[in-house]
Amino acid sequence: MSSLINTTIKPFKATAFHNGKFVPVTEASLKGKWSAVVFYPADFTFVCPTELGDLADSYAEFKKLGVEVYSVSTDTHFTHKAWHDASDTIKKIQYPMIGDPTGAITRNFGVMIEEEGLALRGSFVINPEGVIKIVEIHDLGIGRDARELLRKVQAAQYVASHPGEVCPAKWTPGAKTLAPSLDLVGKI
Repeated sequence: MSSLINTTIKPFKATAFHNGKFVPVTEASLKGKWSAVVFYPADFTFVCPTELGDLADSYAEFKKLGVEVYSVSTDTHFTHKAWHDASDTIKKIQYPMIGDPTGAITRNFGVMIEEEGLALRGSFVINPEGVIKIVEIHDLGIGRDARELLRKVQAAQYVASHPGEVCPAKWTPGAKTLAPSLDLVGKI
C-alpha cells in the first residue's frame, strides 16, 4: 500500500447533510482552508456516534484554527439526516456529514473494506492546497480521540508556517520545537 501523505486529494462529487440541508461537496470544497476528513463505518452503530459526538464537542476549537471537519461514511445523506433526527449525540453535529454510497471517496482515501462496503476509521488532515498531511487509519473496534486529532492539526499548521522546524512527540502549541541539523544527530 502506498502512502497518501503529500498527495493531492482526488476529484469527487457528493452530497452532505449539513445544518439541516443537503449540500453539494467536492474536492474543491476542501481547498482554500485546512480540512479534517474523518471516515467511519456506518450510521446507527456503536463506536461511531461516540467519535462523531466527540468531534462535535471539539468542533468550535477546529473552527478557531480555520479547519472544517467532514465526516464520511458509505451511508447516504438521507441516512445521515435520519440519524441526526433520531440521536441526541448526532444532533450536536454542526459539520458536514458526507454520504458516499458508491464508495468512490472511501476508495480514493484507501479506507474501503470491499467485502463489507464500509469504511475503516480513517482520519485525514488536508492543507489549503488540497495536499494530505496526516493519515491515521484504525480497525473498526478502535475509537479515535478528537483532542488528539486537534493536536495533530495544530502541529501540521505549525510546521507549515515555520519552515525548518519540526514538532516532537507530544508537542502542543507553545512547546519547544526542533530544528533538524547535523548538530542534533545523536543528541536527542
